[in-house]
Amino acid sequence: MVKTITSSNFQSEVLDFKGKVLLDFWASWCGPCRAMAPIVDKLAEEYPDIRFGKINVDEESELAAQFKIYSIPTFVVLEDGKVKAQTAGSRPKDSLEALL
Repeated sequence: MVKTITSSNFQSEVLDFKGKVLLDFWASWCGPCRAMAPIVDKLAEEYPDIRFGKINVDEESELAAQFKIYSIPTFVVLEDGKVKAQTAGSRPKDSLEALL
């Protein structure tokens, strides 16, 4: 399951989570973001031990600024609250999977 991450649940859902988290920074008007959504959903099904979250950059501009998001989609992998990997743009499933 992919969770909606906001500034109000960011601490508990991302920073306090013990393990890996993949964050998908996206916007509803972004075509490549919409194209990546089924891939992120599929990975969430295949990796139940990893937390998957979506952050809408239009609604959560402070979080986008915190991660220095300049283009979307951007994917950030954190482990135990620390950034381990980051990539921007549409990716095939295996490329995004390799970040995990």
